[in-house]
Amino acid sequence: MTEESGFEMLAIAGTLFERMISQQQAKVLRLAREVVPNITPEELRNPHDFPKLKEHATFEFEDGLLSGLISAQVAFNAEIKGRLLPPEPPAY
Repeated sequence: MTEESGFEMLAIAGTLFERMISQQQAKVLRLAREVVPNITPEELRNPHDFPKLKEHATFEFEDGLLSGLISAQVAFNAEIKGRLLPPEPPAY
């Protein structure tokens, strides 16, 4: 992989991941509001604060998918950047 193709791949995948994550965040918020009508996106970052959400199996599943998408995005970026960029020596 050339540096140019690697950065192109990062840009294409970044756009795709952002779109998928955005759609999944909207879905998770919609499901959460079925149980907690006034929950905000900020509050949704700590769903364990709302016990009713833990009882909502579909919410739990979709929230897990969202976490997986975010993890995949981070892993993909780290893998491609790791192949393209030389490792930096640790700072002391």
